[in-house]
Amino acid sequence: MADEEYRLEQDSLGEMQVPADAYWGAQTQRAIRNFPISGITFGRRFVRALGVVKKGAAQANRDLGLVEEDIADAIVEAADEVIAGEHDEQFPVDVFQTGSGTSSNMNANEVIANRAAEIKGAEIGDRVVHPNDHVNYGQSSNDVIPTAMHVAALEAVEKDVIPALDQLREALEAKEAEFDDVVKTGRTHLQDATPVTLGQEFGGYRTQVEKGLSRVDLVRDHLGELALGGTATGTGLNTHPEFPELTAEYISEETGVDFREADNHFEAQAAHDAMSEAHGALRVVAGSLNKIANDLRLLASGPRNGLGELEQPENQPGSSIMPGKINPVIAEAVNQVHKQVVGNDAAVAAGAAEGQIDLNLYKPVLAHNFLESAELIANSSDVFAERFVAPLEANEEYCADRVEQSMAMATSLNVHIGYDKASEVAKTALKEDKTVREVVLEKGYLSEEEADEVLDPAKMAQRGILGQDH
Repeated sequence: MADEEYRLEQDSLGEMQVPADAYWGAQTQRAIRNFPISGITFGRRFVRALGVVKKGAAQANRDLGLVEEDIADAIVEAADEVIAGEHDEQFPVDVFQTGSGTSSNMNANEVIANRAAEIKGAEIGDRVVHPNDHVNYGQSSNDVIPTAMHVAALEAVEKDVIPALDQLREALEAKEAEFDDVVKTGRTHLQDATPVTLGQEFGGYRTQVEKGLSRVDLVRDHLGELALGGTATGTGLNTHPEFPELTAEYISEETGVDFREADNHFEAQAAHDAMSEAHGALRVVAGSLNKIANDLRLLASGPRNGLGELEQPENQPGSSIMPGKINPVIAEAVNQVHKQVVGNDAAVAAGAAEGQIDLNLYKPVLAHNFLESAELIANSSDVFAERFVAPLEANEEYCADRVEQSMAMATSLNVHIGYDKASEVAKTALKEDKTVREVVLEKGYLSEEEADEVLDPAKMAQRGILGQDH
C-alpha cells in the first residue's frame, strides 16, 4: 500500500495501517484482519442503534459534567451522522467476531471519535476526541452492545414489523368483508367438509395476524430494558450513578420509543432471554404468514385442475417452458421467509441460552439474526398484502357449484334422518354421481320444501340446526 493510501493508527497492541480515507482506527482494522469469516456486516438498524447509544451517552456525560461540552457536542454531531446513515460503509466488521461485540463497539467509538475530531477542526487520528476516554466514557462493550441490540430490535418491531402486519391485517379484513357471502366447500384433512364462506376463512387469517400483533406487542416491555450502566460485569464500575437513567431518557427521546434502565444489570448482560422471547414471537408470526400463504396458494390452485376458488394476481410469468403459466410467487416468497425465520430462531434460542457467568458471548449473532427476521417479516408482509392479498378475486360461481356437489352437504341431515341414513345418502350420491339433494328427494327422506331448508349451503355456514323450530 502506498504511503498516501494509508495512515498509522495506534491501540494498546501497537500501530496499524488504516486506509487514509477511513474514519475507523486500529482496533477496527485488527477486526477486519481477524474476522474474514462471512462477509456479512451489520445492517442499517444496528448501525443506527450504535449511533443512538453513543449520542445518548455523550449527552448524559455532558449533562453530568463528565465529558467537556465542546467534545460532547462534537460526538453528538458525529453520532447524528451515523444515525442518519451517512457512514454505514465505515462499519466493515464481520458479524462473526468477538462474542461481546467489542469489535463493533470500538468500530463505533473510532468512527465517531475521528469524525468528531474532524468536526472540531482537527485531523483524523489526532485523538483530540478519544474513542475510549470520550466516546466510550462510562461504558463497556458488554453493556453497549446489548443496549444497541434492544434499541435496534425494538425499533424494528415498532417501526417495521407492527406497521407491516397492520397493513396485512387491513388487506385481509377487506377481503373478509368482500367475500362474506361467497359460500364454498369447507375442507378438513384436505377432504370436503361442511360449507363455509370465503369471508369466514379470511376472517380466520385476519385473526391470526391480529393475534400475531398482540404477541409482538407483549415483547416490547422486556426489549425496553437497557443494559447500559452495567459496564464490564454488571456492577457499574466507572459509571456515574445517574448515567444509565439519563442516557435511557435521551435514547427514548431520539427514537420515540420507550426505553428504561434494566431491572438488573447482571441479567441484562449475562442472559438474553428478552431477545429469545421476542424472536419467538416473530417465529410464531412467520408461521401464521406461512399458513395463510399456503392456504391461498391451495385455494388459487389451477386454473382448471386445482381448487380454483380464488383468482390469483398475475405478478409474473411462471415458467420458462410452459406458456401462460402463472405461479403464486409472492406467497412462495412468504413461505421461504418462514423457513429462514425458523432457522434464525434456532440460532437466537441457542445463543441466548449460552450465557456464561457474567456475560453472554453470542451478542453479534443474536442481533444479526433477530434483525434479519424482523426485516424479512416486515418486507414480506408489505409485499404479500399489496401484491397478492389485495388483488385476489373470488370465483363465486365455481364455489357455489362445487359446494352443491359436496358429500359433506349430508351433514345437516343427521338431526333429521339420523347419521346412518345420512351416510347412506352421501355414499349413494358419490357412487351415482348425484347431489345429496337429489338422493334425499329420490329416497323420500325429505320433501322439497324440507330439503330447501335443511340443505341451504348459506345457512349451513352458520351456527344452528336447520329445519327445526327454536
